[in-house]
Amino acid sequence: QVQLVESGGGMVQAGGSLRLSCAASGLTFSPYVMGWFRQAPGKEREFVARITWNDGNTYYVDSVKGRFTISKDNGKNTVYLQMNSLKPEDTAVYYCAARASGSSGYGYWGQGTQVTVSS
Repeated sequence: QVQLVESGGGMVQAGGSLRLSCAASGLTFSPYVMGWFRQAPGKEREFVARITWNDGNTYYVDSVKGRFTISKDNGKNTVYLQMNSLKPEDTAVYYCAARASGSSGYGYWGQGTQVTVSS
């Protein structure tokens, strides 16, 4: 049974930083991709970043390039999202997700963690 548990959300002023964590368990397929998504009130969920577990390859949406960094800790089966220079428009519920490397859709999702950036 796959479980993804996010933590690290909170409230921060614009320009501040937060680090989100996603602890994964039960991922028996390999290789797999871990992703971060976010959903702001009244908006659709959007992709933020992803990392391929076996080779560490990363990809970001343009709006967070240079500010956010996705990384992983193989020993802890945990993926991180370091968010710097936060803006009010980064306010959203952030979700961790997982998929098999060859799959087009993310089939496993965490419960989400709220990030609020005040101006």
